[in-house]
Amino acid sequence: MSMNRLPATCIAAFIAIGSLVFTPPAVATKADDAAAAQIFLFGNASEPPSLDPQLNSSVNGSRIVSCLMEGLIAYHPTDDNLPKPGVAKSWEHHEYTVWTFHLREAKWSNGDEITASDFIYSYERMLSPELGARYAELLYMMKNARGFHQGEVPFSEVGVKAIDDKTLQIELEGPTPHFLSMLKHSSWFPVHPPTIEAAGGMTKQDSNWTRENYVGNGPFSLKSWEMNKVLIVEKNPSYWDADTVRLQEIHFFPTENLNTDDQNFNNGANHYVNTVPPVLVPKYVEEKDPYLRMEPWFGTYFYRFNTTKKPLDDPRVRKALSLAINQRAIVRRILKGGQKPAYGYTPPGISGYEPPNMVSYNPKKAREMLAEAGFSGGEGFPTLNLIYNTSEMHKDIAEAIQQMWKSILGIEITLRNQEWKVYLDTLKEMNYDIARSAWIGDYMYPDTFLKMWQTEDGNNNTGWGNEQYDNLLVDSLSVSDAKARLDMLHQAETILLDKMPIAPIYYYARIYRIDTRVRGWHPKLLDNHPYKYVYFEN
Repeated sequence: MSMNRLPATCIAAFIAIGSLVFTPPAVATKADDAAAAQIFLFGNASEPPSLDPQLNSSVNGSRIVSCLMEGLIAYHPTDDNLPKPGVAKSWEHHEYTVWTFHLREAKWSNGDEITASDFIYSYERMLSPELGARYAELLYMMKNARGFHQGEVPFSEVGVKAIDDKTLQIELEGPTPHFLSMLKHSSWFPVHPPTIEAAGGMTKQDSNWTRENYVGNGPFSLKSWEMNKVLIVEKNPSYWDADTVRLQEIHFFPTENLNTDDQNFNNGANHYVNTVPPVLVPKYVEEKDPYLRMEPWFGTYFYRFNTTKKPLDDPRVRKALSLAINQRAIVRRILKGGQKPAYGYTPPGISGYEPPNMVSYNPKKAREMLAEAGFSGGEGFPTLNLIYNTSEMHKDIAEAIQQMWKSILGIEITLRNQEWKVYLDTLKEMNYDIARSAWIGDYMYPDTFLKMWQTEDGNNNTGWGNEQYDNLLVDSLSVSDAKARLDMLHQAETILLDKMPIAPIYYYARIYRIDTRVRGWHPKLLDNHPYKYVYFEN
């Protein structure tokens, strides 16, 4: 991804009193005491909807899940493209289709030994339609996984088996060189079978095991969870690589208000600000704030349309709405932090893949498309609602687009903000017209952005489906030629942007503030920071 940004580390001299750059007070703060005790105080944006690795679908939840659980392959501390041994100490493959993983001697947090059958149980759970896992399609690359998920074949025909307790073999639908990168995602993590069974069984959706008896295998264990206050994880002494872990605890604070989070940092109450208020970004840049980080991020911010509702079932209406959004103005006037206007959906930066740029700001064409759909000048167009999860930034963007649609198309849009969990439920139930959305890539390959728009994907939530699009995604799994596979994905993305169930707005940049004493934290395009390597240098 090509983005303008400051260096990952900005070093500045002390500046005059009254500036926006925070100068640590002389009296020791909460953050000082915590740093001395190797306790990371972390602003995590909002309460995670779930800590179940097979059910979580949010970035704020995945940060915590990655502390508590570990898959076959772990995240590398500095390079998103490099695999790091996790529960698997080694592996080999046959033509990138049959992969064999050799498990290390590792334990669950309750002392039980981790075996290959734990992974098989977890994959069956993930693919069981009764569970309703929104990421189930990520496992479709396993042979017959799609057929099991859709009730066509028994799980015994899915391409995974235990050679013995410490050897797991996975057979894929076709050659997949980037498979190791996919295994880093939490959908491939194991869960502890006895714990799941004791809490109601493999497919119980509302299981309380994540709150009452969290048995994990990651570098940290769940210590306590006070809803809407703080979630604390502590070092797991049973973790196979516990000697590497230097942090004793991480405290995740669900602070949805950006200004409050930033003020807490300035007051010495935390070490990390998840998102800097956009209005403060240019001032922090000007003052050379030593805590500010501005880095590329592999994600896209967009609006999704509920295509089951009129008049959004008409592609011409959806195109008109998208063409009337001035992405460049939003980036320059509201965000001001290195983001780029999105003229396509998949962000640039994937080796060998050039995303189709089919989105543009064109008021004249927007009015023509709306007129073709029968709403010339906005006459007769119903008042639609636009929902967004609570955030000043989302609010500012929504108000700007609301005004664009009114001035260019002559239509009225009602804005509604919702708390994070309510917002997620609203999307899932499709009880909306237009919704603020975003997607952060899970690995460096275009299908991490494209799979979600398949007709029955659990993350689609637009009602849109296209048979040709679905077939291109499915058929690409069995194509061995790398260029041919990318060409198929390019064709699929072209269909997506032509039918436009979504309106891309901008490509993300990661803008946050972090205590300068933090070590082992490196700029990464996927923003995955394995906390087992993070520590404080006091």
